[in-house]
Amino acid sequence: MNLSIEALESFVHAASSGSFSAAARALGKSQSTISETIARIEIELDVELFVRGARQLTLTEPGRSLLGYALETLSAIDRLKRHAATLGRGQEAKLTLVLSDTYQQSQYEARLHELDQRYPDLEFECFFAEQADVLDLINQGRANLGLLAAQPEYGPDIAHSRLPYYSSFGLFVSRGHALTQKAVVEPQDLAHYRMLRLSSVVSSDLDDATLPAHSTRCWSTPDYLLLLEMAALGFGWAALPKGLVESHAQGRVHELVMNGWPKQVSVDVVWSRKQPLGPAAAWLLERLTQTNRS
Repeated sequence: MNLSIEALESFVHAASSGSFSAAARALGKSQSTISETIARIEIELDVELFVRGARQLTLTEPGRSLLGYALETLSAIDRLKRHAATLGRGQEAKLTLVLSDTYQQSQYEARLHELDQRYPDLEFECFFAEQADVLDLINQGRANLGLLAAQPEYGPDIAHSRLPYYSSFGLFVSRGHALTQKAVVEPQDLAHYRMLRLSSVVSSDLDDATLPAHSTRCWSTPDYLLLLEMAALGFGWAALPKGLVESHAQGRVHELVMNGWPKQVSVDVVWSRKQPLGPAAAWLLERLTQTNRS
């Protein structure tokens, strides 16, 4: 059996997009090349991976099973490349991190001190963004690493690893908000007041049946710090990282008591499979995901 990295990437992209043509565009190849590659994989493995419909590909049951192995293999290859980068001499000149407020401030400060000590001459750049905006910056090659609330799935070009702790989220309103009069808040109570939420929303651990599916009124903003300010000014209620509230709220908001909250949210670090990580980025990635850290 001789399956190349390119063959596995073709399989993963075709499965993700449901189209040979979309996979071809993503990989910079012709549609016939992708189609022929998938056909060769099926011959090599003696299994049908896709049901070829008129408009869309659908994974067969064996195809769904093998997709997991293909993703694991690509992840292993990615880890090998990262480790090789840490052994090489070609340190990158610049490292860009896109950071979510779900990442704990104390951890961020500790990692920055370590980065400064290990790579004192490295140019470092940091953005703050959330959810889909983090993924856009990674996909565009604008950032090397990104941190965000964990998503149930990512595109085929995004690699990810789970951080070894959770971020705690609570529901907050201003001190003078009417909801503060309730000892325990129900989902239907929230539905009567404006919801404050991120404007770049993708599915995450914050999705919850205890929240109203449709709010009659909603304001949105691209980051949690602005959501906190809106909540503190009394414009509505918001789900916010408790670490951010503790650092910046200065007693201006009240945490609501509701069944299922506060909620523990996983945090992922993400990077692009299309852009190899340099030694400093590979080191920082390993440091972020280590379970035993001082």
